[in-house]
Parts: sequence; structure tokens; C-alpha cells
Amino acid sequence: MEVYVRLTKWGRHTLLAICDSDILGKTFRKDGIIFEVKGEFYNGYKTSIEEALALIEQSTIVNLCGRNIVKKAIERGYVHPEAVYEICGVLHAQIMRM
Repeated sequence: MEVYVRLTKWGRHTLLAICDSDILGKTFRKDGIIFEVKGEFYNGYKTSIEEALALIEQSTIVNLCGRNIVKKAIERGYVHPEAVYEICGVLHAQIMRM
């Protein structure tokens, strides 16, 4: 499975956005919440989940979107399962290191 990755650096911070490749550009709606997986935010380049997970170590802010990438991040101990938001079957999690 591949994911889209976008790295943005400013000052001492690095923002890493990762989403499953099959949900890029889609919009999910539930109970008045609209969740858009925008290409402007997530689409930097396509890579493997393993390579994307390796980038977490060098990032201060991480946005993860999609069932595959979030489950792998949970397995690796980057994300606590109770810290995951789900909308229409799509998982979303954030990591912040300040």
C-alpha cells in the first residue's frame, strides 16, 4: 500500500502530512462534520507506508489520514488507539512534539 506524503519545514518545526493513496481528494460527511482530504495539504509525493513512517521521527507535527497509515502508526506506538478520530470509516490522528 502506498501513501501520499508532504513535508513542510519552517523554523525548528517540520509538518508531516500522510494519507492513504485511495482517499486523496475525497470528502467525507457525517453528522454535520465535513472532512476533506485535500491535495494541497497531503499531496507532496507518493511512497510506501514504511518510508512514510520513518519520516515521523524527524517531524514535530504529524497528520495521519486513512485506515492503513493510522493502523500502522498505532502498531508502531506512534499513536494511541483512543486518540484516533473516525469519520465514515476513515481514520485520522495527529502527533505533536513541541
